[in-house]
Amino acid sequence: MVKFGNKFLILTFLMSMFFTSAIIAQEGEVVVNQDKQIETLLRLKKEVNKTLVNYRIQIFNGNRQGAEKARDEFVKVFSSWKPDMKFQTPNYKIWVGEFKTRLEADRALLQIKKEFRNAFIIKL
Repeated sequence: MVKFGNKFLILTFLMSMFFTSAIIAQEGEVVVNQDKQIETLLRLKKEVNKTLVNYRIQIFNGNRQGAEKARDEFVKVFSSWKPDMKFQTPNYKIWVGEFKTRLEADRALLQIKKEFRNAFIIKL
């Protein structure tokens, strides 16, 4: 019984050494050939993304009178952001702020939620 155990251990050791050497023996070099205009396109995309507005905060959704009231209340409390009234059948929406990142929008939402509890971020 002991002899069988020793043979098994020796066989397992030899097989593991064989497979390990086969794995280590694999080496190579990767060469990426890409058009030079790809770098230009990536740079242009970064510049465009800096100017885009990706997020806004919606403070109201409903009828026109409610939208006008919400807009007027918002202007009284927050003068740093300009509210916009949008009409999407059949409701009027009040959107505020123009944020490039979600982080900027989240920070503004914390302030706005103190006055407008139903406010939320929308991605354009």
